Amino acid sequence: MELLDDKMRVWLESAKFVKPVSGIYVLYNRSKQPIFVGQTGNLEKTFTELFDTDFNENECMKKTAFYQRVFTDNQKEEQVQLIEKIKNETGNYPPCNSEIEIQTQ
Repeated sequence: MELLDDKMRVWLESAKFVKPVSGIYVLYNRSKQPIFVGQTGNLEKTFTELFDTDFNENECMKKTAFYQRVFTDNQKEEQVQLIEKIKNETGNYPPCNSEIEIQTQ
């Protein structure tokens, strides 16, 4: 289930070398199911931090095997829209995004 126009990439150390621009990203598990939709003002910084800290010990996000990212200046709005799209298509929120987080954005 690819959600963005960006090609799906393998989560490796090369994930740290994306552009330092704002955007949204989707993390996928080995089955290529979306597990997290994130947004950031700096994709390079966020991806480097996630990689270097092994997802800050977040067991859910540690299941990441693939990712997609898109550069955008409307990252918060597009993140919420993408999460809602996943909820409408699958009946569930991405497992690593909590409903509380989604409602407060």
